[in-house]
Amino acid sequence: MTIDLEALYIDLHRHPELSFQETRTAGIITRHLTDLGIEFEEGIGKTGVAAVIRNPSTSSGQATTSSGQATTSSGTEGTTSSGAEGPVVWLRADMDALPVEERTGLEYASTARGTDPSGTDVPVMHACGHDMHVTALLGALERLVAVGDEWSGTLVAIFQPAEEYGAGSQAMIADGVLDRFPRPDVVLGQHVTPLPSGVIGVRPGTQMAASDGLTVTLHGRGGHGSRPHSTIDPVVMAAATVMRLQTIVSREVDPRDVAVVTVGSIHAGLKNNIIPAEAKLELSLRYPDEEARERVMAKVERVVRAEAAASGAEEQPVIVVDHTLPPTINDVDATARVTAAFDREFGAGTVIDPGMFTGSEDVSWFAREAGVPLVFWFWGGVDPQQYADAAAAGTIERDVPTNHSPFFAPVLQPTLTRGVDALVVAAREFLGSR
Repeated sequence: MTIDLEALYIDLHRHPELSFQETRTAGIITRHLTDLGIEFEEGIGKTGVAAVIRNPSTSSGQATTSSGQATTSSGTEGTTSSGAEGPVVWLRADMDALPVEERTGLEYASTARGTDPSGTDVPVMHACGHDMHVTALLGALERLVAVGDEWSGTLVAIFQPAEEYGAGSQAMIADGVLDRFPRPDVVLGQHVTPLPSGVIGVRPGTQMAASDGLTVTLHGRGGHGSRPHSTIDPVVMAAATVMRLQTIVSREVDPRDVAVVTVGSIHAGLKNNIIPAEAKLELSLRYPDEEARERVMAKVERVVRAEAAASGAEEQPVIVVDHTLPPTINDVDATARVTAAFDREFGAGTVIDPGMFTGSEDVSWFAREAGVPLVFWFWGGVDPQQYADAAAAGTIERDVPTNHSPFFAPVLQPTLTRGVDALVVAAREFLGSR
């Protein structure tokens, strides 16, 4: 049975799920894997799914796909250190959505709601394209099963939860995914982004920034709104801190370097006539390497503590690192191979160097823990004419919604087809041939 990929994508888009809550999504994935005859395990790292297609060459010239179909081979592949026969390629897609209220106006727009870790009811949307990632990977698996007589080796598909928390890959690793499945020789992944549909963006070296998520708690002294002189107002303290934090990048980081300091949320108080006792800030920090991380983190801590002192705080602020993500670094040689394969398949000019993205990813933990190369690329999801018109008008930033925007929604085609094709082409570059 052929997967209706467009219908699958629309269904996933309509029914997004927050991080570590992707139970419906995982169920849809496992049903399709069952239909394709692919062995899998679910519940890895809470809601993750890992699937494997074993398609080895044998000395007798016969190989068997996971669906049980016999295929012929002209040679014999060796056995890797992981115990798998032939090269082992991992393909990864993330599954989770975001607490964003969709405003795309699409007929299949999400109206879903969920409960975030704090217990708050929130809208939920696939505002980062992970529904497209899942659909493309399932489409690639279907294709690779269908042409199992053309390749040999072992393919592992990772459907990862909680990328938006920066925690899903490590949760799967902690749950033994590297030990329960053949260890990779290379890890491959992709992300839909606001480039013209059909375009692929990839570069050797640092593709995405490292990041930290921080929660800063500022302690004041609460009291009546009519008597501010008897309080230490954490709202004013928070406002001053937010403004001062903006000077780190603008005044303390070399303009030739890359750094981002974003305050994504402020929480303080419950009523207009009560000065609260504390305020909380949530920060997102980005940098290209560990040296820059240490510098920016030190500056953030200095500013937070200094503003608390300037406000007369009687208790030191608390700074908690919620998550840390390493830079996403593409292996030079492996990236050259993938880029050449894309050029051969899609034509010269399809692949561009998009520069380093200041967004962050947790996909690299799989490659880092396994000690193998990573290649992670972007593929466009914007209608090419819309993108060209915006570029001509100089309004890309305004008229082309980015990931995490309530207006972000990839155009279905050719985005979906290119996403499937890219995974297949990249995987087969490293798999054996027949």
